[in-house]
This record gives sequence, structure tokens and C-alpha cells, in this order.
Amino acid sequence: MSLTSSRTAPSYGTLLVRGLLAGLIAGLLAGVFAYALGEPKVDAAIAIEEAAGHAEAAPGAPAADDHHGEDALVSREGQKGGLFLATALFGVAMGGLLATAYALLRRRLRTERDSHAALGLAAAALLGMVLVPFVKYPPNPPAVGDPATINQRTISYLSIVVIGLAAVWAAVIAARAPRIGAADWVRAAAGLGGFLVVVVVGYVLLPNIDEVPETFPPSLLWNFRVTSLGTQVMLWTMLGLAFAALLPRPDPSKAAAGGERTESVPV
Repeated sequence: MSLTSSRTAPSYGTLLVRGLLAGLIAGLLAGVFAYALGEPKVDAAIAIEEAAGHAEAAPGAPAADDHHGEDALVSREGQKGGLFLATALFGVAMGGLLATAYALLRRRLRTERDSHAALGLAAAALLGMVLVPFVKYPPNPPAVGDPATINQRTISYLSIVVIGLAAVWAAVIAARAPRIGAADWVRAAAGLGGFLVVVVVGYVLLPNIDEVPETFPPSLLWNFRVTSLGTQVMLWTMLGLAFAALLPRPDPSKAAAGGERTESVPV
């Protein structure tokens, strides 16, 4: 799909609606992935937490699972059902952000097709908002984490997300910095260097957080983290593909009749 000119470009409202729809589709698919592969790991982690509570309970004290059942506002079955609602709402929100970013940055991406621009933005979001934070602060199952540090962990995580997006932006600027006519490998190396500088500085400045008990099964922790990453990869991949597929297509007859209605942006 060729990059549409300003005269034929869809309105922001049109892009937003299609981005929200793409996000809903992606969120539901990510929910299926998380339900099938992630929920068994959560159940196993909760079982470990309850077993530890049983072991630490004093004689005559209420059982840990009974106490957990009294405190839980939503049952595990309700949480599993709500998983689809959560991933759908998150997907819709990310679809709105992707559509907004596309409307603002489409002309600056130097791609020849609208679909390439949409996929490129989704890939950039996946890299900056998911992969960079994952390396520094990988997700932990429910049985892991000190409630007293939740504020610190939240602030640190949001900070690394901002740093990840800044690193992607730095990579784009660095890749375009070399003079016109520079070899592709020079541009790629400059972009990679700009990205790594920002990421490394962010990793060094932010605190390390490791609250995983030594007794927690490493295999369960690893599987949970991989599944969590897979859910995010599924969401952003399907969001990019769905949004690209839903973008309005230019009328070939009108494009052939007047070259002014479409334009190509040099790479």
C-alpha cells in the first residue's frame, strides 16, 4: 500500500477507530495466549505461596489458604475470566496510542508504504516498551515480590519504559545523522550505537531489584517470564498486523489518473 498524500490521507478519527479495533483483536488474541500458557504458571506460583504459608503457620492458627480465600475479592476463576477483559482493554489502549503515533509520525518514517509505517511503529513500541524493560525488570509471578517495595518497583518500571522509548528515538536520530549517501552499514551501526548508549546508561542509573526467594523453583520462574514476554510479543505483533491490514487503501484508478494523489518517500 503506497504512502498516501496529504490530500487522500484518512482523518485522525478514522485512524483512531481502526487502531482501537486492531487493539481489541490483538488484546483478545493475547488473552487466549496468556490463558493457555500463563495461567497454569500463576496457579503453580499461588500453590507455592500457600504451601509456604501452611509451613509458617503457628499451631492452631487459621490455614493460609483459608485466610487467602477470605481476603481475595475475586476468585481465581473470576480472575481468569477477567484476564480477557484486561488484555482487551490494554490492547484497545495500545491501539489508540499506535494510531495516534501513526497519524503524527507517518510522514517522518521514510517508508514507501503505509503498512510498513504501521508495522515499524509497532515494532518500535515492542522494542522500547517491552523488550528493554524486560531485560532490566523481568516480570515475577504472584508469589514473588515484597509489598513494601511496590512503589519503588512501579516507578523504576515506568522509568525504564520511558528510557526504552527514548533509546528507540535516539537510534532513529543516530541512523539518520550520517551524510546522505553513507553506506547502509554505517547508518545501521550509528543507530545501534545510539540505542545501546541510552539503554546502558538507563540500566546503570536505575536500581537493581531482585526479590525472588532462593527456594522458588527456577524453572517455574523462567517459564512464567517467557510466557509473559510471549503475551506481549503476541499483542504487539498482532496489533501491528491488524492495524496495517485495516488502513484505508488508496484508489488505484485515482492514483493512476493523477500522480499528485500518492507520493513515495525516499528511504
